[in-house]
Amino acid sequence: MAPNAPKKTARSVSRVVKRSQGFVDEVYDLIRADIMALRIAPDTRISIDELARQLGVSQTPIREALSRLEAVGLVTKRHYVGYCSAPQLNRQQLDELYELRLLLEPYAARCAAQRMSNAELARVAALARGMQPGGTRNSYGRFADQDSELHDLIALGSGNQLIREGLLRLHTHLHVFRLRFHSEVTTEAYVEHERLIAALTARKPDDAEAAMRQHIEKSYRRMEPFAQALALGKAG
Repeated sequence: MAPNAPKKTARSVSRVVKRSQGFVDEVYDLIRADIMALRIAPDTRISIDELARQLGVSQTPIREALSRLEAVGLVTKRHYVGYCSAPQLNRQQLDELYELRLLLEPYAARCAAQRMSNAELARVAALARGMQPGGTRNSYGRFADQDSELHDLIALGSGNQLIREGLLRLHTHLHVFRLRFHSEVTTEAYVEHERLIAALTARKPDDAEAAMRQHIEKSYRRMEPFAQALALGKAG
């Protein structure tokens, strides 16, 4: 099989989209949820015709949604193949991603504890409180979005725009959360966020830096076995 040819075609959603204002966003959300929850397997061809039939819409909103998903790194477009779900991170990519996060995010948290306004801190704290794990497939994807927003707000609060832009371009949380679909991920991250938010709110830079570092290290330990298992599976 050619290296750029995915192994199978995605089996996706069977819901019908309501034709209302913003229904393109609904198409986007449905496809994205399937990719995040692994109902559309990684590195899988996505049939526009099939999605159009399943969702009861024309190809146009499907193409628009897939284009948006390509922009955030969840979908790729390949010559002679078309749109495909992005491959999962391999072990090397995961290691490099977390190495970079450990260089940038603890420092960003330290700066945020010193520089964030009270209003910004209140927003981050409110977001963290709203991330109580719900245990459903939809909530898992939503948690990934909220987790990404929380880390982005802290990077923004650091006052260093280069750090924020660098992290945004990585789409870290979308790819990390695709490695493992399990409520344990959200439960453990929620507890770690509590410690981080407490340090930020108390304006304690050392504690905020330590809490962020510990959170990233624990996140790596949660995800590393799955990246390793993928590598072993492909090798076998």
